[in-house]
Amino acid sequence: MQSACLVFVGSLNREAPYFQGARGVGLGVYAFDEATLAVQKLAETNEVDNPTFLSVTPDGSRIYANSEVFAWREGTVSAYRFDRASNSLTYVNKQPALGSITAHNTITRDGTKLLVANYGMGTGGPDKAVSVFGIGTDGGLTAPLASVAHSGTGPNADRQERSHAHSVTETIQGGIAIVADLGIDQLVSYRIEPNGNLRKLAESALAPGAGPRHVALHPNGKFVFVMNELDSTVVSLALDHASGRLELIDAKPAVPAHARATNHCADIQISPDGRFVYGSNRGHDSVAIFSVDQQSGTLDPVDFTPCGGATPRNLALTPSGRHLFSANQNADRISIFARDEKSGRLTDTGHAIEIGTPMCVRIVPAP
Repeated sequence: MQSACLVFVGSLNREAPYFQGARGVGLGVYAFDEATLAVQKLAETNEVDNPTFLSVTPDGSRIYANSEVFAWREGTVSAYRFDRASNSLTYVNKQPALGSITAHNTITRDGTKLLVANYGMGTGGPDKAVSVFGIGTDGGLTAPLASVAHSGTGPNADRQERSHAHSVTETIQGGIAIVADLGIDQLVSYRIEPNGNLRKLAESALAPGAGPRHVALHPNGKFVFVMNELDSTVVSLALDHASGRLELIDAKPAVPAHARATNHCADIQISPDGRFVYGSNRGHDSVAIFSVDQQSGTLDPVDFTPCGGATPRNLALTPSGRHLFSANQNADRISIFARDEKSGRLTDTGHAIEIGTPMCVRIVPAP
């Protein structure tokens, strides 16, 4: 069984008023051995401003890092090359994101494009919710191929005063992007055209004030799971791939009732076999675990596991599914959990990557 992994980490290195400090270096790469739990730093660079989200190619050779910097009218996306033989990071290029507070990105399944979501604050500048970039043969990003804007508000006056696209995820079948917009309580589906244009297919509404943030996809391609930041719920939905429409199947609280008023959900991941969903809770400082009914897509609570720190912003499962990493932003550590494949439960191994304000962690098999 493959036990060697590459771990890519984005950490905060510029202050922002809505984060609690910036103690990170920027972009780092580590080796992780699942058999021994050994972690080794391979490379790092402080040249990337606030890489709060990363995407990595399956072979670990290309990294795309968002820069989320407060007061910038536009964020940026930087392309880097990682060479395993020399353990070196090389800058390729960067592009403006066409929107502010650049929050998320994803590489399309055919490897030809990068989709970028901009959370957006205030007004001014291009103010696009989603931008599309081409990926060149050298891994560099082209100028934007296309972009779309969202509009609207939600009932939470403090957080839903405008559109806030928080993530963009391509479906398992490919060709459709699902944008989770926290500000308007919608999942907006787009057809990804060959030239990069985004053709709107459907707008699927969630509960008012839910605040959809991140999305996980069941391996069967039929079910979609969403972490709602503002009302601390996890929902499952059925995807009609022809129309792009999503219909609610189930909704469950992501934290115990006493914690909902002070909690803000963040990331969501699904086990490789599709049997368990994991969501991070900032405030309750836990990882919520749910089992998934493979026929209906309904959710059943399994456990709430302490995250091993504070403010678990991002989660990642190793390709084997044997371990889960929790990037605990305000504890300056990425905790490493062993995962029971039968029960879905997590056990803190006591091992961690000690790093200032970790914001994002991505894991791929080592070549």
